[in-house]
Amino acid sequence: MGTNREVAERILNGVGGSKNIESVVHCVTRLRFILKDENKADTQRLQSDQEIIQIVQSGGQYQVVLGSHVADVYQELLALADINEGSAKKGNIINRFVDIISAIFTPFLGAMAGAGVLKGFLTLALTLGWISEHSGVYLVLFSVADGIFTYLPIPLAFTAAQKFRTNPYLAIALAMGLVHPLVTQFSGDTLSFFGLPVIIGPSGYTSSIIPVILAVFLQSYVERFAKKIIPAFLSTILVPLFILLIMAPITFIIIGPIGTVLGDLLGQLYYTVYNFSPTIAGAAVGGLWQVLVMFGMHWGFIPIMFLNMAQGSDTLMSIVLPAILAQGGAALAVFFLTKSRRLKGLAFSSVITSIFGITEPTVYGVNLPLKRPFVIACISGAIGGAFISFNRVHSFSVGLVSLLSLPSFISPNSGSISGMVMAIIGTTIAFILAFILTLIFRFKTSLQSSTETEELSAETSFDTKTKTEYFSLASPLEGEVMALTEVSDQVFASEALGKGVAIKPTLGKLYAPVDGKVTTLFSTGHALGMTSTEGVEVLMHIGLNTINLEGDGFTVAVQKEDFVRKGDLLITFDMEKIKEAGLTTLTPIIVTNTQDYLDVLDMNQSEIVVGEDLLTIVPGG
Repeated sequence: MGTNREVAERILNGVGGSKNIESVVHCVTRLRFILKDENKADTQRLQSDQEIIQIVQSGGQYQVVLGSHVADVYQELLALADINEGSAKKGNIINRFVDIISAIFTPFLGAMAGAGVLKGFLTLALTLGWISEHSGVYLVLFSVADGIFTYLPIPLAFTAAQKFRTNPYLAIALAMGLVHPLVTQFSGDTLSFFGLPVIIGPSGYTSSIIPVILAVFLQSYVERFAKKIIPAFLSTILVPLFILLIMAPITFIIIGPIGTVLGDLLGQLYYTVYNFSPTIAGAAVGGLWQVLVMFGMHWGFIPIMFLNMAQGSDTLMSIVLPAILAQGGAALAVFFLTKSRRLKGLAFSSVITSIFGITEPTVYGVNLPLKRPFVIACISGAIGGAFISFNRVHSFSVGLVSLLSLPSFISPNSGSISGMVMAIIGTTIAFILAFILTLIFRFKTSLQSSTETEELSAETSFDTKTKTEYFSLASPLEGEVMALTEVSDQVFASEALGKGVAIKPTLGKLYAPVDGKVTTLFSTGHALGMTSTEGVEVLMHIGLNTINLEGDGFTVAVQKEDFVRKGDLLITFDMEKIKEAGLTTLTPIIVTNTQDYLDVLDMNQSEIVVGEDLLTIVPGG
C-alpha cells in the first residue's frame, strides 16, 4: 500500500509521463486521461498495480479506476506532472476558445434573450404609436431592457471570473470602473495617469466585451501571485487592494485600448466579408449555422454579434433566424409523413421549440437521425439567409434568435419596419421550402418502424448509449435547488467531477432521475451513480463527508448493476442523524461525463419536487 503521491507517480510513469498527457480529469472513482499516444501507456503494468482497480480504454479516454480516494491521487498527479487544474479541458486552441466563450456567455443568455425581446417589442410599440418615448412606461421598461447591454462588461466580468477561477467581485469592480460615468464622459479623449496616456475609445467601454475578458484573464494570474507573496493573515484586505492597484492602470492603459482595437478589427473583418457579397455571406451562414451548432463552433460568432451591436446594429442575427426556423419546417413535414406515434409526437413538439429558438430537440431528435430532412433544412436556411442578407436586414438588439426576435429588426431611430418585413419573408421562405422539400423527397429510416420496434424496452436498448437526443434529467429529491458553486466542498464546487446542481432535501428519500443501471454504489449508502439508457452518467452524493457515518442512517433499496426506472426509490436516509453528526444534507447531483456533451444546463429552479425536470443535457459535445 502506498501513499497517494506514490500511486500518482506510478500512474504518471505508466501512462507515458507528463509529455504524453493531453488532459486529465477525474470522476467519482476514476482518472480520465486523454493521451497523445495510448500505445505509450504500459497498460499491463498499471493493471497489475494493487492500488488500481481496473484500466478502461473507451471513447478516446484512458481511464484509471482507483476508487473513492481518486480526488487525492488526482491532486498529487497534477502537482507531479505540473498540470494546472484548469488544463483539464481537452482540445486544440479552437476548442479551448469555443469552450471559454460558451462558458462566459451561456449563464446570462436567457436574461439577454428576455431583454432583447422586450427591447424589440418596445420599439414596435413606439413605431405603432402605442406609447410615447417620454412616458413612464417606456422609460421604466426600456431601462431594464437596455441595461444589460449597456453595462454588459459587468455580467461578463462575473462569468469570466468563474471560468478563469478568480475572485468574481474584484472582476466586477474592474468592470464597473470601465463603465463608470466618470470614465464614460471622457469617451474619445485621452487622460493622463502619472504621465502615461489613458486612451478612452469613442464609445467608451459600455457594451464592450473583449477588454473586460482580457482584464479578468490577467487578474487570475495577478491574484495567484498576490496570494503567494502576501501573508495569509493579511490577505483579506491586502490581496484585493493589491489586485485593484495593479489591474486598474493595466486595464485602462494597456488592456482597454488593445481590446478596443481587437474588437474593431474583428468587426471590420466581418463586414469586409459581408459587404463583399451579402448574398453569399447570408447563404453560407444560413446553410452552415446548424452544422456549426452541432460542433459547438457557433460560439465563435457570438462575440461578433455583440461587437456589431456595440456599433449600433448587427446583421448576423438576422441571417441565423431562417436557419433555425427551417429546421422546424422540416420537422413539421416529418410529423405529417411518419406513421410512428413516438416520432410524430417528437416532431410536433420539436416544431414548437424551434419557433422559440431551441433547435436541439429538432436537430438531434428528428432531422439529423433522418439525415435528409436535416440537409434539406440547411439548404432552405441558406436560401432564406441569402434573401435576408441581400436585403441587408439589421438587428438592433441581441438575444435568443426566434420568432420573438422579429421586432428587434425595426430601426429604433427611423421606426422603419422594412427590416422586420424582409425578415418575415426570408424566414417564411426557409420554413415553407424545408416543409415542401421534405414532403417531396421524404426519408428512409428505422425511426418509421412498427409500434413493436419503437416500444422496445429500455433494457434491450441500454447498451446503445445514443447521445443524439436532447435529454432532461429528473430531480431525484424534493427540496431547495442551489448552484453547484455554492457547495463548500471544492471538488464539487469547481465542477471537476462534472456540471450539475445541488439540492438541500426536505425529504430523506432519493429516487432514480433516469431509466438506467446502477453503476456505482458505495457500501455506506451515501453515494450512488447511474448510467442512463441514453449514456448519461449521473452521480448523486447525499450530503458532504457523510462517508464518515459508515452507513448509519442510510438504507439502500437497490444493488449495483440493477436496472431501475425513473422514479424508483434508491436510498432512504435519516436527515436528522446527518445533522446531529454536524454534517450537511446538501446533495450534489452531477453529470460526470459532462465532457461527452455540448453542455449541461440547469433549469433555474429554486424549489423542486421529485420527477420535475432538473437538468437539460445538450448533445453534440
